[in-house]
Amino acid sequence: MTRATHAAALPRVEIVEEGMREGMQIEDASIPVADRVELLDSLSDTGLGTIVVGSFVRANWVPQMASVEEVIERMKVVPGVRYTALALNAKGVERRARFVPPLTVEVAPRLEVHACDVFVRRNTNRSQADEIGSWPAVVTRAVQAGTTEATVRVNAAFGSNFVGDIAPADVLAHLEAMIGRWEEAGIAVRTVWLGDPMGWNTPLAVETLLTEIQARWPGIHRFHLHLHNQRGAALVSAYAAVRALRAQHTLVLDAAIGGVGGCPYCGNGRATGMMPTEDLVDMVEEMGIDTGVDRDAVIEAAVLAERVFGHRLYGKTALAGRRPRGAALYPPDMPFVETLEEASHFRLGPEVYAGQRTPWREPITSPQLDRVRRAQAATRG
Repeated sequence: MTRATHAAALPRVEIVEEGMREGMQIEDASIPVADRVELLDSLSDTGLGTIVVGSFVRANWVPQMASVEEVIERMKVVPGVRYTALALNAKGVERRARFVPPLTVEVAPRLEVHACDVFVRRNTNRSQADEIGSWPAVVTRAVQAGTTEATVRVNAAFGSNFVGDIAPADVLAHLEAMIGRWEEAGIAVRTVWLGDPMGWNTPLAVETLLTEIQARWPGIHRFHLHLHNQRGAALVSAYAAVRALRAQHTLVLDAAIGGVGGCPYCGNGRATGMMPTEDLVDMVEEMGIDTGVDRDAVIEAAVLAERVFGHRLYGKTALAGRRPRGAALYPPDMPFVETLEEASHFRLGPEVYAGQRTPWREPITSPQLDRVRRAQAATRG
């Protein structure tokens, strides 16, 4: 089976870039607006389809978002990119409305609940009961608006630092309750969103839950995963999600440039992280799925993000580059490469490893490499 044939059986994948919101909210609040705008503009030039530019929240609790209005006013708006921002209350919604457009606001109605009633209280100062109590009004407004499709969301769907394991049966029960509300109103559920702010995801847990949802509700065709990376499993969990779904599905994956990210309310701070956008793009593209993202451009954005945030970030692809093929193959006689700076030769050129030790007394020859070069020449010819 060719890679293209294999990819044809896999879901469509959309990537949502969260570095400017999920990442920025846990980083240094003093990052200059000019640097924020530079990073946002760099992300806009990568081919990413959706970028979350920030959140409209109280600056006394999240000072990193105090300048969100100025960032939006100064950012470059690239046609074809969907820009969004988070708002958690009426005041935030009012502030955000001033910037629509260029921002877009999700119009599909949704019901949502946190599977951990401690985290929702810490994060939004509401209870799980408050969330459930809001459902009837949301459904009524949707019916009055003539809505035909809706979304259901379960946050903390894989586990909680405050109450421990969340059983899949509990998540499915929440989904069933919300989907039942929509069905009673004659509105079809087409999207399921699953959040994991405390990084309890594992590949098996993701595969199990997605497989069960497909079996119970075959009409759902869009799955949106917001996976955090405290335990290093987010990228492999994303892979499990790709394999668990089918060609008729769309898988939306939230990621953040450089793997930045974190919620101050979950107990893990900057150790929270998300799957690095550059690593996710590279993995999905190598599976034969077209993300629409320029891998070289997103690597450059990750390098810039490291400068903007002022510390080493967490992705790998920006350190070693894409898998070299064709003209990008490494020269067989290249000297030792040891440091991260030297490893950046894939983007900065051989000058970065000039002067390193070279133990080979004569040129390295390779019949296999000769065959590869002849094949390349024949292709060019």
